[in-house]
Amino acid sequence: MNAIGKALWYIEAHFAGPVTLDDVAQVSGLSRFHLSRTFAQITGRSMTAWVRGRRLTEAAKALASGAPDILAVALEAGYGSHEAFSRAFRDHFGLTPEEVRARRSLETLDLVEPIRMTTTTLPKLAPPEIRSSGAMLIAGIRQFLRYEDRGTIPAIWRQLGAHLGNTPNEIEGAAYGLCMAPANGDEGGFDYAAGVAVTSLDDLPEGLTGLRLPPRRYACFRHEGHVSALGSTCAAIPDAWPEGLEQPRGQMQMIEVYGKTFNPHTGFGDMEVWIPLEG
Repeated sequence: MNAIGKALWYIEAHFAGPVTLDDVAQVSGLSRFHLSRTFAQITGRSMTAWVRGRRLTEAAKALASGAPDILAVALEAGYGSHEAFSRAFRDHFGLTPEEVRARRSLETLDLVEPIRMTTTTLPKLAPPEIRSSGAMLIAGIRQFLRYEDRGTIPAIWRQLGAHLGNTPNEIEGAAYGLCMAPANGDEGGFDYAAGVAVTSLDDLPEGLTGLRLPPRRYACFRHEGHVSALGSTCAAIPDAWPEGLEQPRGQMQMIEVYGKTFNPHTGFGDMEVWIPLEG
């Protein structure tokens, strides 16, 4: 069973009670950040949203079957009051618990059903190349994204496009997509920065943020195919991680590297995913 399969199995067995990111990370063998990102890539939801959706889905099924006591359903779903349950239920489904019970139907509801991991196909990655990189300065556009909003990443690159070739001290060559633990501490998402390497962070134009990357070693995974499938490569990395190689830690958790041959118009070219290593 792969890492996310282990995570989903644990959640399915425990979602009626407290489920923490630390618990699921330990079961899956991934860091908190890599669990969050990979989980969202495969399921389309953050882990928190998935757990909430599974609880509310089972509650909706009970109500559609005519459960007489809504408070009992709320307590079974992990909510301490009728009011808190009703608010979460309405936010998720757009209907109140009473309405779902009255209509005796699950039709049109956004149900979150268990995933059969055997139906989820990820690419088989070649072993990573371990490389060392000196300190880097990156000028780019940084934005907090919820895992469900990863589809807005191309818009960040479009914003960066206006600065390409016009950024002071820009180094011609690769462009970088930096995936970082969120500065605001919100575990429902991550900070993403699209940027270019520069020789100095002085005189950056309005709208660009400067980032300093220390000297690091990286596990570098090559992406084959179109840029639209890059997320699948990222999701496959935990299962391709070499045995005995230290797990990444810290704020900088993943770097997308778009090399000189990458063509943003066609979406093809040299692409890699770098995972920072400790030491």
